[in-house]
Amino acid sequence: MAFLNVYIAPARKHRSVLFMAIRIVLAFFAAALIVAPASAADTNGFAVKFISADGKTADTIVLPNLWLFVEKGKPATPFLTPGKFTAEFHGFIHADLRSTYLFQAEHIAGAFKLEINGKEVLSADAAGGASELSKGVQFNKGPNAVKAIYTSGDSDASLRIGWTEKGPNVNPIPAAWIMHTPTPELAKTESLRLGHELFLDHRCAKCHVEKFASAVPELGMDAPSFDAIGARRGAAWLAQWILDPKSTRATAVMPALLHGAAAKEDTVAIAAFLNSLQTPTIPVEGGKSIDALATSRAIMEISKRSGPNAKPTLTAEDEASQPIDRNPIFERLHCTGCHNAPDKAAKDSAKISLKHVAAKFERETALRDFLKSPERHFTWTRMPNFKLADSEAEELASYLFKHADKIESAKPVTEQLVARGKELVQTIGCLNCHSAANVENRFSTVSLAKIAKEAKGCLAEKRDEKSKAPDFRFTARQREALLAFVKTDFNSLSRHSPMEFAARETRSSQCNACHGQIDLVPPMDVMGGKLKPEWTARFIGGSPFKVRADIHPKGGVWVDSRMPAFKSRAALLAEGIAAQQGYGPTTPDEAPVDEAAAKIGHKLLGKDNGLSCISCHGVNDMPALEVFESEGTNLGLAGARLLKPYFFRWMRNPLAIDPQSKMPAFFGEDGKSALTDYYEGDGEKQINALYEYMRLGETMAKPATGTE
Repeated sequence: MAFLNVYIAPARKHRSVLFMAIRIVLAFFAAALIVAPASAADTNGFAVKFISADGKTADTIVLPNLWLFVEKGKPATPFLTPGKFTAEFHGFIHADLRSTYLFQAEHIAGAFKLEINGKEVLSADAAGGASELSKGVQFNKGPNAVKAIYTSGDSDASLRIGWTEKGPNVNPIPAAWIMHTPTPELAKTESLRLGHELFLDHRCAKCHVEKFASAVPELGMDAPSFDAIGARRGAAWLAQWILDPKSTRATAVMPALLHGAAAKEDTVAIAAFLNSLQTPTIPVEGGKSIDALATSRAIMEISKRSGPNAKPTLTAEDEASQPIDRNPIFERLHCTGCHNAPDKAAKDSAKISLKHVAAKFERETALRDFLKSPERHFTWTRMPNFKLADSEAEELASYLFKHADKIESAKPVTEQLVARGKELVQTIGCLNCHSAANVENRFSTVSLAKIAKEAKGCLAEKRDEKSKAPDFRFTARQREALLAFVKTDFNSLSRHSPMEFAARETRSSQCNACHGQIDLVPPMDVMGGKLKPEWTARFIGGSPFKVRADIHPKGGVWVDSRMPAFKSRAALLAEGIAAQQGYGPTTPDEAPVDEAAAKIGHKLLGKDNGLSCISCHGVNDMPALEVFESEGTNLGLAGARLLKPYFFRWMRNPLAIDPQSKMPAFFGEDGKSALTDYYEGDGEKQINALYEYMRLGETMAKPATGTE
């Protein structure tokens, strides 16, 4: 404490202020230690043990909150038998101060009991709907033990628990406050899940073939088509990639297939054959569980259910042609979320380098075509479609080629070399993952049942120099996880869990590299409880509408980022993101629009004795009128986009959801509005009127601007 005296003695008359500052600083660090311990990345969420109704199977996973949704008759997890189950939640809620909270089951279908610090605070047994608010629960500063038991019923299993300090505005428990204690049981199931994910991501079932009655979606993942690949890829790059994929990309799932003294020569032969495939073939329908045709049909079907939507304010072509100074395309697409910039020193070895793109594509036109449609020859590619205008694709391709490594000169190719390459492609397993028209696959290997009995081949601890097995270069942890997984009965490969699919895909697709990191791009962990899944599927799938225009109403760039399309995953991701927060794959049916309420909502939205929402928000083709700093989302989309419970929570108190929001709170803690001409100032009824009006979507009548 001596060091404090140096500062306190000269400022004794201000010591009360100084001590207050010190207390604030110490309190800040104490709160930081409580809310975000050093191991927070490993301990966030609740540990949840699922037990089948017959008690014969159990599985433990981590869920982010007191939420879940499981369709009736489906498995709660891939490692649990389908049907009814019990879920036991265990963990802690870390409070930075002593506070009192009231809990509510916002929506529940089944039986539920919640205990805090050993005392029951809430129980419910319902076939859908919300419970009453619990009595106030006193939380201690620091960790408060949580135990919750949920038992599914005869309908879809659904659970969503929220809390509030005061009033009826129930919100989710903050994810940063939720922790669990790691256990050996949880470590074992996490290793099993890692093995399950590695098995799917590395397409193990493409070689170790087995039929499944209802295969999980990822078993249908493809690899880049070989059809006309010679027109799209450089031969020198192909040879290097085939010889050692991880030398080009550390995260590559493609194995090294050739080994020994002849490996380099053989890869050159394969590259020569692939380079000879220059003429595109006409794609045929069918053959895979998830393909481009199936995906497009799924999006179209979802579109039919999603109701009216506002038209896009600007297309990519329109925006690209705006005479406004903009950041370079590489910056505004936030490519550094996944890639290291080719003209700068690599800062993150886990990111994909772009130094190789000139050698990979050989021609700028080939790269430009890829950027315009990355999924054209590879449905499940991780590279999303940014819906680039021609000028944008040309700008990006030119930048990448300018700063990429020099292209290696092509070497002479003989017919014998091409023939040798074709034979290798047919016999070493390439065609188990890659498709090629009129090229026969002559490779086969052992079944799944056999690899479970012996850790050989690609799972061998030490590689035999004479082995012809693929070399995936698994780490010790990955190998251990895969060995644990292949010793299971493989039934998990026929049990699709939307929640776990979304967790795997949002992680591998690097969604959090943009979400929560870029201005106006919200965190991923709010999406499932905010957006209607039908709209989410269309948005992820590439529907052209935007929630905001890129160009600010007063001129200049407003949104310097863009949501890309993940077409192969769109419908599946939307379903999984919703399930993670306790919602089903489709929005519950609503009654027809209440026209009387919608008329009042129309008045409330405008400037004549209204809330003047149109000052900051556009409505379909009508731009925002008086944006000073923050332009809001287009309200023509709100009815089709936002879940009703979220809309009500947001309108009651925007800052409770987003502390950075510029949206004012129009309703007091008592739920009253200053506009007493409508429903005598009843805030809940006014919010409902706004919601009913916004449900009209494209047919919303133009709000009053105050200038008529």
